[in-house]
Order: sequence, then structure tokens, then C-alpha cells
Amino acid sequence: MTYLPFILFTVFTNAAAQMMLKQGMLTLGDVAPQGDMTALGLITMLFKVVFHPWVFAGLCTFVISMASHLYVLGKVELSFAYPFLSLAYVGVAVAAWWFFSEDLNIWRMAGIAFICVGTALIAQGGSPTSETKTTEISNHEKAPLAGAATVKDMV
Repeated sequence: MTYLPFILFTVFTNAAAQMMLKQGMLTLGDVAPQGDMTALGLITMLFKVVFHPWVFAGLCTFVISMASHLYVLGKVELSFAYPFLSLAYVGVAVAAWWFFSEDLNIWRMAGIAFICVGTALIAQGGSPTSETKTTEISNHEKAPLAGAATVKDMV
């Protein structure tokens, strides 16, 4: 469980990014270009969305989340780390209910319970402390994949 704080940080930042994106899109309202869908209109709309403060903050938070996730992937088994990302749904569902008054009905709560139980089972069955096995080969000794063409073959 050495890397569990990093995994949970990834989950938290992923959920936080979703909340920021939602707030940004609610604040922006209708962003569809009016009239003809010209290239300039689409580019303007894209910049309007991407550089809205909430959306931009959400995108930056996603980058932080991805950096954390990449660090985790270098340390633990993918089959252990990846299922934890489903906990982001739990955080988003609860936060969306709290902040945006979204529906959190019995079916969603049951789904959240299943996600939590499944993640707990995965956490018990994995080997989170074993470092991912990698073979370090120098750039000069790298063997091409079977059937893959090398640069020499292409020239």
C-alpha cells in the first residue's frame, strides 16, 4: 500500500477536474457558434471554451492527475492501479449531488456501493508494493519487435 496515497491523489484530482469542467460549461452556457459553422467560428468557440477559467483549471488538473497516474503506473501493476480510477465516479457522483443538485437515486447509490466493494476486493488481491518488472536495455542493444521493420530495413 506504499503507493496508495498517489493512487488516491490521482482519483481525487480526476474527480476535481470533472467538477471544474462541469462548472465551466455551466458558466459558459451555450457555446455553439451562431450561423454558419466556419473554421474561424469553430476555432473561436474552442478558444472560448478551453480558456474559460473553470475549464482551463479543470484541464490543468487533468494534467496533474495524469502525471500522478503515470508515476503510479511505473511503480505498481496496471491491473491493481487502474480499477481505483473508478472511485473517481463515486467522488463525482457525490460532489455533483452536493454542488449541482444532480440526482443521486437508489440505483446510483447501489452502483456506487458495487464500485466501492469491487475496488476494495481488487485492493486486497493485488500486489501494489511490487515494482513493475522492467528490463533495461541500452538503446544500442534494443531488439526490434518480432516482425517489426528497423530503420535499416526501410532505407
